[in-house]
Amino acid sequence: MVVTRFRYKQVIAVRTDLKMSKGKLAVQVAHGAVTASERARLMDRRTWRAWFTEGQKKVVVRVASEAELLHLQRLAVENGLPQALIRDAGMTELPPGTATVICVGPGPSEDVDRVTGTLKLL
Repeated sequence: MVVTRFRYKQVIAVRTDLKMSKGKLAVQVAHGAVTASERARLMDRRTWRAWFTEGQKKVVVRVASEAELLHLQRLAVENGLPQALIRDAGMTELPPGTATVICVGPGPSEDVDRVTGTLKLL
């Protein structure tokens, strides 16, 4: 059995207070992952490529409010990590501009953990 330790990862925090459908939640997570990945590629191509070739590890965690998303965004910026705060367009379930997820990374796992390491898995 081969055990792989990922040196890089991306964490997507989802608001649980919004009670999004599974489909809506999946789309919001995808928006966050893609947007933050592109920002990471532009910020630090070497780190992005290492994450990408290593297997693109992603972890989805939960938060209870918009305030928690904004706090994570501030921490990500302070730590120099790529991040993407996703706001819904309001075409289906949520009012326009509703903050749904924050994606932190990809980046070195220990750096991402400084921002998201205490959060529970979704």
